[in-house]
Amino acid sequence: MTSLSTHVLDAVTGTPAAGIGLDVTDADGAPAASGRTDDDGRARLAEDLAPGTYRLRFATGEWFAAAGRETFHPEVVVAFTVTAGREHLHVPLLLSPFAYSTYRGS
Repeated sequence: MTSLSTHVLDAVTGTPAAGIGLDVTDADGAPAASGRTDDDGRARLAEDLAPGTYRLRFATGEWFAAAGRETFHPEVVVAFTVTAGREHLHVPLLLSPFAYSTYRGS
């Protein structure tokens, strides 16, 4: 089984994005995990993902609104594939109000 974590950074302020809501669903849309980023912008979301396709949703609109900031993206959804034999996946997000970037981390 594969574990999953994320780290979100606010590219405008250069600080961790603490308190972003997170949801993980499988290919059928069934919930697999949920959480919120900690004070360092990090979250460990799942310890036991089976091989398959998943979606990690970042509730960016709520987070920006709580900070009194506008955003173009009410949410960011990253689809990814878990393959057999993979022990850990890390999906970082670099976030600004009008753009984002992600990659498979280590």
